[in-house]
Amino acid sequence: MQQFSNDNDNLPLSKFELMLRTNSVYFFDSNEFEEIILFYINNGKFSLAKKALNLGLTQHPTSVILKLVKVELLILDEKLDLAEKVLDQLHEIEPSNDEIYIQKATIFSKRGEHKKAVESLQKALLFTDDETEILSMIGMEYLFLDDFDTARFNFAKCLDVEFDNYSSLYNVIYCYDMMDQNKEAIEYLKNYIDKEPYVEVAWHQLGRQYFITKNYQKALEAFDYAILIDENFIGAHLEKAKTFEELEKYEEAIKFYQITMELDTPTSFTFLRIGKCYEKLNQPKKAIDYFNKTVNEDPLLDKGWLALTDMYIKNRNYQKASYYIKKAISIDEENNLYWHKFAGINLNLNLFEEASNAYYKCIELQDDRLDVYMALADVLHYLGEFSEAIEILVDANKKYKDHAEITYRLAGLFFLSKTNKEGFFFLEKSLKIDFEYHKIIKEIFPTVFTSEEVISLIQKFKTSN
Repeated sequence: MQQFSNDNDNLPLSKFELMLRTNSVYFFDSNEFEEIILFYINNGKFSLAKKALNLGLTQHPTSVILKLVKVELLILDEKLDLAEKVLDQLHEIEPSNDEIYIQKATIFSKRGEHKKAVESLQKALLFTDDETEILSMIGMEYLFLDDFDTARFNFAKCLDVEFDNYSSLYNVIYCYDMMDQNKEAIEYLKNYIDKEPYVEVAWHQLGRQYFITKNYQKALEAFDYAILIDENFIGAHLEKAKTFEELEKYEEAIKFYQITMELDTPTSFTFLRIGKCYEKLNQPKKAIDYFNKTVNEDPLLDKGWLALTDMYIKNRNYQKASYYIKKAISIDEENNLYWHKFAGINLNLNLFEEASNAYYKCIELQDDRLDVYMALADVLHYLGEFSEAIEILVDANKKYKDHAEITYRLAGLFFLSKTNKEGFFFLEKSLKIDFEYHKIIKEIFPTVFTSEEVISLIQKFKTSN
């Protein structure tokens, strides 16, 4: 179909817009209406598309082409039942029109009826002139069904029909990835390259597969071939940089990351990776500089803020670390990783109240890892908030049933709270779960483990086991 843009050289569109401005009525054939409507749809001007459709159907009330465009608009408006009724009417008129089956498949897919969508698309294959498009759509439906092998088969058939259909090539390799069949992907790509060795996309994908299987030298060779075919292929330069990182050749990695920045606008990912390379090269000033560029480029990228914060933690500059993690929290206060890091920094600054508040925030944000509960309980224990610490550990015990780290702490806290009955209950339970762990917990509750009754119970378990 002819594609056009909204300019004076485009007679049908200009004529239609002149008609709207002057309230005149001009005649267009159905194909011109179709092009005008699709132009407006593709540019998000749906009200104008509907105006053109209504006028088109007034002038061509029996046009199958325009009724199919109507179906497309109905589907966009989520009026699936109405769209289906129109398609049923059209099927009676033109049962061999492939577009009818394609649109029916779209409706089935939107309803989550992907097998029915496949059946409809297979009917479309009988009548279509564009077999590749239908096979690709069938492949996508099988992706929705998580049937990656059948999806791969259909995408591969696309390539049999149209060898340079690179989107299908990407999809074939994606399916292999999802099935963890990287060796099979490598063989497929090698066979593809044997038929056409000058496809940079194929070499790039082959390099990725070698990277995944940790065959880094082969990966570099493949990326080199991709770059040889197209020296401006950013993806190949980027993957080559990542490969050098894995080989711990950080200066070479930086070089290729910088090439990607020369070829296109620098990204937060590239700044972050260069920063990580400088960190590995023990050049903290340059690392910090690139981490700052990372967060300036994308303030919502948590990896950038965490990398920046970790650099200052590594240098024991906890005040600076606190400054940056607070900035991160001010941008995204719902990020539990920030709060967890903030809690650890406050512990190093001996700000225990702030640390406990940060751990509480982690739990509020559904960060229910065992170490979060344990850290919070230990901080509350240090602050003398035994009852609060017990409450936290009871909650933790519901998620991590009878875990020695929890039950020993409960025992210790109950003893400190002078509720010895519960203390002995949890101590006995703890010794049954993991006897040796009591040696570690003694460091947290030294006064508890000097009690003669506690020592006696431990000795009893030791001799009985």
